[in-house]
Amino acid sequence: MDTIESLSDLISQHKSASYVEVPGALARTFGQTTLSTTLPMSKLFSIYEIDLEVQRQLIPQNLSKLMDYILLYLEHRQTVYFPGIILSARGAGQYDAESKTLNLQPMEKCYVVDGQHRLAAFRRLMETLQSNMARAKDRREYERMEEVTERLRKLYDFPMSVMIYLDINAKQERQLFSDINKLPRKIGGNLAVLRDQRRYYHVMATRLVEEYPVMQEIPIDMYSERGKAPSYLFSYHLVIELAIALQEGRLKSAARNNGYHYTEHELKTGMDQAGEYFGMLLHYLPKPEKSVICWSENIQIALALFFHEEAYKSLQFNKYALAHSMKILPHIPWQEIYKDDEKDRLPRRSRIMKAYQFIRGFYNDQHMSLITDKEAAE
Repeated sequence: MDTIESLSDLISQHKSASYVEVPGALARTFGQTTLSTTLPMSKLFSIYEIDLEVQRQLIPQNLSKLMDYILLYLEHRQTVYFPGIILSARGAGQYDAESKTLNLQPMEKCYVVDGQHRLAAFRRLMETLQSNMARAKDRREYERMEEVTERLRKLYDFPMSVMIYLDINAKQERQLFSDINKLPRKIGGNLAVLRDQRRYYHVMATRLVEEYPVMQEIPIDMYSERGKAPSYLFSYHLVIELAIALQEGRLKSAARNNGYHYTEHELKTGMDQAGEYFGMLLHYLPKPEKSVICWSENIQIALALFFHEEAYKSLQFNKYALAHSMKILPHIPWQEIYKDDEKDRLPRRSRIMKAYQFIRGFYNDQHMSLITDKEAAE
């Protein structure tokens, strides 16, 4: 009797014509055998599973944002972009070199290494649309049924890039997942242009740096997806955080207006306000350098939160009120904001709010005497 070493061996003894063909070319990636392909979501739904020992729990907020993003494609016919899904076959399937397909039996699945939230967002929308279809059918709303059918068809046909590792185990999957989600990565130049399909403040940050000469005086890393290279002062995401703090008076996690639908006029107005703000920062503060405390990330966010309050005291952006309040900048004793090791010991949010409270208190106590009549008239 032949030795059975895997589920594939067991299944292969029972001949069946009902298997899933995954076309793709084999390659070697980081010393492992991989198959790269593009699959419609209808086929991808049938071949993957989630192993919670490898994956973290779903984050509802991230899932909701991804669903909103997919709806741009389903409801508004906008082009959307997703990074490729990474799966692990764990030895499942048989690769046919002649037809260049990985053949999976119905019981065989590939496990998600990276892309759990993306797949969950597509699946939730599929389930929602199927529920809407059943409801429309019960109510005999035939026009509604046609509309939902069209969206389901678009969802099923959506092409997703997929890489399948054929021969790694669960331990290697966990390491790969950790590397993908924790190590800094660079966005290639061809992907950077896709930022114009993103949310309001993401587009604002990109266009601010590209179109406003004042931003060239601040070293900003626009090509790092997370963090920044050592030679830069600001990261791309810090520019986003500053724009949100200035225009909404909130931290990024609480932003309300960072949606996908906005007019060019709204965007241009926001960019003009942010551009004027950064211009005044450069006018009143020392030259931007890492060693200058007032240009540090936490203090910059605290400043934007504070100046939002001054600019919007009349409930509408007032550039004159902003310009007046920013005259306090040369007088702020930056070294007194944090005591002892608070700058390193406190959590990030606490550091931001401590700096904000210090700046707010200093302004309330001192601006009448420090902003002279001559300065106020300038």
